[in-house]
Amino acid sequence: MRRIVVRSSPVHGRGVCAVSRIRAGERILEYRSKLVPWQEAQHQYAIGSRRRHTFFFYLDDGRVIDGAQGGNSARWVNHSCAPNCEAEQEGSRVFIHALRDIEPGYEVFIDYQLFVEGRQSAALKQLYACRCKASQCRGTMLAPRR
Repeated sequence: MRRIVVRSSPVHGRGVCAVSRIRAGERILEYRSKLVPWQEAQHQYAIGSRRRHTFFFYLDDGRVIDGAQGGNSARWVNHSCAPNCEAEQEGSRVFIHALRDIEPGYEVFIDYQLFVEGRQSAALKQLYACRCKASQCRGTMLAPRR
């Protein structure tokens, strides 16, 4: 039985929604696609082939899972500052797990906590603006500075 489906999302274009109940702690799906070095991912983005969306999932070893290169439904999981799921890395694999029960029809979200080098200027925060509308929304998909 299928547990998720990609649908249009009020948050950002497409999103992943539950079609059956998902219980807290359950593994929902794996973020699968081509593994590439960070430099290659940057190059692909810089040449403008994918300026509308980026589907990079950064790994601890410096490589990237590039969801735009044959990626699965996981690439459509949107960001929220109040996520109902989290991503967990196991070696070079990334899995999305439910943090709480998710009822059918509800969208699946993770907190992207994007990291960029340098200062988080207003322009940069606008580039990575959050549209989640959560009561505790921080206004950006960027990770909070520590």
